[in-house]
Amino acid sequence: MADLDLLTRSLARNVKRWRTERGFTLDMLAARAGVSRGMLIQIEQARTNPSIGTIVKIGDALGVSVPTLLDYERGPQVRIVPADQTVRLWESEGGSYNRLLAGTEAPGPLEMWEWLLMPGESSESDPHPAGTVELVHVTAGELTLTVDGEEHRVPAGASASFEANTPHTYGNAGDEPVRMYMTVSVPPVQ
Repeated sequence: MADLDLLTRSLARNVKRWRTERGFTLDMLAARAGVSRGMLIQIEQARTNPSIGTIVKIGDALGVSVPTLLDYERGPQVRIVPADQTVRLWESEGGSYNRLLAGTEAPGPLEMWEWLLMPGESSESDPHPAGTVELVHVTAGELTLTVDGEEHRVPAGASASFEANTPHTYGNAGDEPVRMYMTVSVPPVQ
């Protein structure tokens, strides 16, 4: 089975499982996540590959991490993620990408990402639920982090943290690639 097919089936099974466990109808989850009921039906039937933005919105609405939604094998307390099993969820024609390295529920979703942003490229993110915090650490280049319309420069070796319940953008206005690691902590669903 191809990786994408496996992820699509895992996403379908896990969205349905968590939606049912939370007691959400399709309409309730659609409203909470800001996605259409039709999209949720297609996802739960493994008939579509939604964007990373859609997956993040669904995870936020369910109070689970992206790795939990994509997980195809529940295992022991310690989970090692081999390099060849990390998941690239966004990439651009210019060579930028993000890669989900690991994640868990602690007590809400907690995710660790690797990012590469090529010069002149950026990635926008919708607001996450209130209480969501993101931490970034830049290892190369200079990140232009825009949070709620305000730009912040984060050079290599520096880190930043912010509440991610407002629109935010990761950008590279420089001449060299930006490499960074990001951790996202989402509060549990109340």
